[in-house]
Amino acid sequence: MLRDGPMIDAHRVTLPAPDDFDGWRDAARDLAEAGVPASAVVWQVEGGEADLFGTATMQPAAPSFPVPRAFVELAQAVVCHSDPERFALLYAMLLRLKSNRQALDDAADPLVRRLQDLAKAVRRDIHKMHAFVRFREIEAPDGARFVAFFEPEHHIVRRAANFFVNRFTAMRWSILTPELSIHWDGATLSEGPGAARADAPAGDPLEETWRTYYASIFNPARLKVGAMLKEMPKKYWRNMPETSLVQPLIAGARQREIDMIDASAVKDGLKHALEAERRVEPGGNLRASWEALLKDARKCTRCDLYRHATQTVFGEGPLDASIMFVGEQPGDQEDIAGRPFVGPAGQLFDAALEKAGIDRSTVYVTNAVKHFKFEQRGKKRIHSKPGAGEIEACRWWIGQERDLIRPPVTVALGATAARSLFDKVVTISKVRGEPQTLPDGGECWITVHPSFLLRIPEEDRRHEERALFVRDLKRIKERAAELAA
Repeated sequence: MLRDGPMIDAHRVTLPAPDDFDGWRDAARDLAEAGVPASAVVWQVEGGEADLFGTATMQPAAPSFPVPRAFVELAQAVVCHSDPERFALLYAMLLRLKSNRQALDDAADPLVRRLQDLAKAVRRDIHKMHAFVRFREIEAPDGARFVAFFEPEHHIVRRAANFFVNRFTAMRWSILTPELSIHWDGATLSEGPGAARADAPAGDPLEETWRTYYASIFNPARLKVGAMLKEMPKKYWRNMPETSLVQPLIAGARQREIDMIDASAVKDGLKHALEAERRVEPGGNLRASWEALLKDARKCTRCDLYRHATQTVFGEGPLDASIMFVGEQPGDQEDIAGRPFVGPAGQLFDAALEKAGIDRSTVYVTNAVKHFKFEQRGKKRIHSKPGAGEIEACRWWIGQERDLIRPPVTVALGATAARSLFDKVVTISKVRGEPQTLPDGGECWITVHPSFLLRIPEEDRRHEERALFVRDLKRIKERAAELAA
């Protein structure tokens, strides 16, 4: 696929093709060696409009200068972009490299960032072409040929051609695009004029087999519609036979997912798991998302507490819980066990839940801070209150848990939890016993932390406060039932 070289008229460079890297390189090198500034050069493609205009006079040529290999690779991609300023941007970068070979290493530089973004868009478009070209067989006078139609966003057809040559070497094929067409006869790659969708065949007998295969491997439990549309935008669907199945497969995904859960539940006796999974939002893959979040949390280094704690103590409970309890931080026993509320405060908490008629297995329990903060005193580790920075560092995890579970009622157990949820200091005595609105619009109730009840020395007051705590829990249970209904 040979193309004519560029024509240079003063400082107007006319390239014969929109992806002509060789022509741009030769012209840019001569202009740079002559010291012509970027603002003085007109770059245009034959038959198209120029992107920049200038009036400077050509200067005598200077000795050639080297450029980093990374720039050559970047330029090869950028020239394939559809941005009319791409040639001028590359030339401006070339002039910088002439005086500073490390100029491309400055990732914060606006010009470098823009060129990297252009190259990224081109690479993505090439990836889409590799993935979404679908050949259809036709009978030609000289035998069978496979034809596909594709609409790239950028000038990538020539750059992507070798992929198809190497992958379909034994086939005779053509790829038609609005800009140009490429043809492979088994030995030689050639070019032709652009084509319209109507010039490509509508289908062939193999497509029904392919659709059957595609439908059979479709896994509804792994369906993420947003991710699918990001990777396979609808603009490509018209050229792909399997996409006619996408809408009905999505529509039936939830029922197929339930059938898979049913089969698993019958096999393993997981009745409660089945009921919980059925209440998960259709297509949400909630369990997988929570498990991924848990995996990330186990490696959390957002603050320094991880350096001395045994492990991350993440939340636990059903992901369809109507109540989420948020405590302060794990204690000594929680840090060792890796579970929230299993120490003395947790035992008091369980007893209070039982008195309030709340089954702990139906609620989600977590902490505002995920690592144990303590002071070492001999062999003992004494609880130390989390600081504002540590609370703020962990707010991200609480936000992710609430986004996934979306509990009708969130309960802040103590001032640390309240500060985490509201991002400000909260006085419990002023807001206790009444629903509060969280910054994201959710409903929150604030009460004391169970550890507070353990520290009350006076027996009468201790009984009184525990009764108030149970009263709070009963109100919270009633409110959660109202919202769930």
